[in-house]
Amino acid sequence: MLTNIPGYPRIGSQRELKKACENYWAGKISLERLELTSRQLRKENWTGLQTAGIDLIPSNDFSWYDQVLDMCITLGVIPSRFKALQQTFANPSCPELYFAMARGYQKNNFDITALEMTKWFDTNYHYLVPEFDATQEYSLHQPKCVAEFKEALSEGIHTKPVLIGPLSFLLSGKIKGDDLSMSQLLEKLLPVYIQLLASLQQAGATWIQLDEPFLVTDLTSEVKELYHHAYTTIAQALPSLKILLTTYFGGLEDNTTLALELPAQALHIDLVRAPEQLDTLLAALPEDKLLSLGVVDGRNIWKNDYAASLQLIRKAIAKIGEDRLLLGTSCSLLHVPYNLEDETALDPEIRQWMAFAKQKVAEVTALKRILSGDDTLLIDNEAAMSARKTSIRIHRPDVKKRLKGITTADTQRHSIFPHRQKLQHSILQLPLFPTTTIGSFPQTTEIRQLRADLKKGTITEETYQADIRHAITETIYRQENLGLDVLVHGEFERNDMVEYFGEQLDGFTFTQNGWVQSYGTRCVKPPVIFGDVQRPKPMTVGWSSFAQSLTSKPVKGMLTGPVTILQWSFVRNDQPRMQTAMQLALAIRDEVKDLEDAGITVIQVDEPALREGLPLRKAQRSAYLEQAVKAFRLAVSTVDDATQIHTHMCYAEFNDIIEHIAAMDADVITIETSRSQMELLEAFANFRYPNETGPGVYDIHSPRVPGVAEMEALLHKAATLLPLRNIWVNPDCGLKTRKWPETELALRNMVTAAKNVRLAVSN
Repeated sequence: MLTNIPGYPRIGSQRELKKACENYWAGKISLERLELTSRQLRKENWTGLQTAGIDLIPSNDFSWYDQVLDMCITLGVIPSRFKALQQTFANPSCPELYFAMARGYQKNNFDITALEMTKWFDTNYHYLVPEFDATQEYSLHQPKCVAEFKEALSEGIHTKPVLIGPLSFLLSGKIKGDDLSMSQLLEKLLPVYIQLLASLQQAGATWIQLDEPFLVTDLTSEVKELYHHAYTTIAQALPSLKILLTTYFGGLEDNTTLALELPAQALHIDLVRAPEQLDTLLAALPEDKLLSLGVVDGRNIWKNDYAASLQLIRKAIAKIGEDRLLLGTSCSLLHVPYNLEDETALDPEIRQWMAFAKQKVAEVTALKRILSGDDTLLIDNEAAMSARKTSIRIHRPDVKKRLKGITTADTQRHSIFPHRQKLQHSILQLPLFPTTTIGSFPQTTEIRQLRADLKKGTITEETYQADIRHAITETIYRQENLGLDVLVHGEFERNDMVEYFGEQLDGFTFTQNGWVQSYGTRCVKPPVIFGDVQRPKPMTVGWSSFAQSLTSKPVKGMLTGPVTILQWSFVRNDQPRMQTAMQLALAIRDEVKDLEDAGITVIQVDEPALREGLPLRKAQRSAYLEQAVKAFRLAVSTVDDATQIHTHMCYAEFNDIIEHIAAMDADVITIETSRSQMELLEAFANFRYPNETGPGVYDIHSPRVPGVAEMEALLHKAATLLPLRNIWVNPDCGLKTRKWPETELALRNMVTAAKNVRLAVSN
């Protein structure tokens, strides 16, 4: 029985890749130094997996920024706006082009916007969206997957190259223009895919992993036919190629027959998300096909329940035998931290229930050893499972009682939106096209050092608070000077928009080095929700009240919504997720009420992850959305009509959930639309979204500063789609990761654009 890991984290246990990339961008290190760090991280991963006893060790799961972007570069899927830049650099795979597609490019007389970015299925990982158009010609561009396979071979390690499969690559992208179909695109891309696979085979690869996660989604009959055509064509061109077709994040369901019919030598399935699919697959599995069982959770940090996994594995053994099985994690371990051994400050009781990437690899091999008769491992695991189930730290009767007492009235605002809007307009007295930001301002080195010094104890709480008050004061004055209409306090006291709240809520614990990649070099340390959630005291009221005391303009109270805290945490798996979300909603509800009582008239409760949690299958979405909307409304419906409730969402397609966004009944929603050139706003226009909307007019994930005319054009487009009185003007997300000079310039341009459009429509 072979062991199989679909992918491994790549940022480094101490975020070495993040630091190297950012230093390279800043000109502090050379390309050679960046490449050296990259080779060291890859070698560390490969040797670690080899030492652990893994048979199918992944390669090409490493990336400087994003694996989908890597595939774009490899296949030559480069939008026309980058062609001039591409021609400037002799090497088509040069970092300048690569990072320009990821982050935009604004120097050397170029001004190029980045690729659009969105969530990878229902995870918090963001990928760069491929753009396909009829002008593109595809060819193989110095494939890194071949280079990395050879690099591993030079270290004495035979790896399994990992590629995004042709259909999932196409389905993850956007076709620009009506003169190009997916079938036409596939015909253009397939020869390049085959050439790439042949290059890997010639280099000595025996197994090649092709990721096709779209097989766990709803597929049209046309797409299913394209799957057949693509894989049949590959098999005919490369008859001796051994493909491990890999699915994850859900069950195959109605795509089971399709997946089994595709000419691949092995099929990987996710038995954590969809254990129920095993029986169907075992009954239908062709005799010449292997089955890879993803029994160890690749997306959460809880220790594997060996007894439950063994039940599934033994069922498979009884049906098809050990020699046709592989054991592995449910998906790539990209979504979990590196190593629990790095956590020296975790509570010992909670720590014994957890497993990070290194430990999950060990769990895969442990299951194989237990099957060979090593009962000690099973006994130890059963003890840990029992200790967690019986721990008194997990359950709070008062929280459960309060949750049971929720009524329909608790999730309803006092009046309908038109009444609230009229009242809020009369109180706030904002101009047409009011300007604001999403919440955070640049987290400078000094601010980050300040928080670090407080944690280390090298400064007092009094010194820390005084410095944070100074940063807030300066930021309020900056915003007033820029001419913004609704201000924010800047969130300098917050390390992360979820972690900050989790640190103040009961039922959470935190890691020191539990970093995971969110996008590019952006890494987060998700909190761990291990028990019932409760708010012991106010969390934000002091800072918000202080900021409001500095200005006569409204200052938004800034909170993170219950579904986003849920989605961006590692969540307990011993009760339904939405039960935890409702506990979080009650905690945020208490904070909203305290902010209002303190005189804060505008309160923003961000839910950027609401769309992210949407089930991949349409049949399961309605129930989730109803629960998510209920959680949001429970959090905010305690306020009076005069208090304006904002929310924020970003990097998601809204068309399929627009009715539920409206049902949230936030007075104002701000959304990311800049990378799509307001394309996402069309969903709000077509639906006739009734409440106010702030379409993001510039992309904060790029250092590029857009000009006034560019933002004016976007606002004029928004004005053709939405009622003028309902349009706000704002960046597409928080400004935490940006620098002050570019931030002030971009906001100054944004305010000027708003004033110009305000004047234009009034005439």
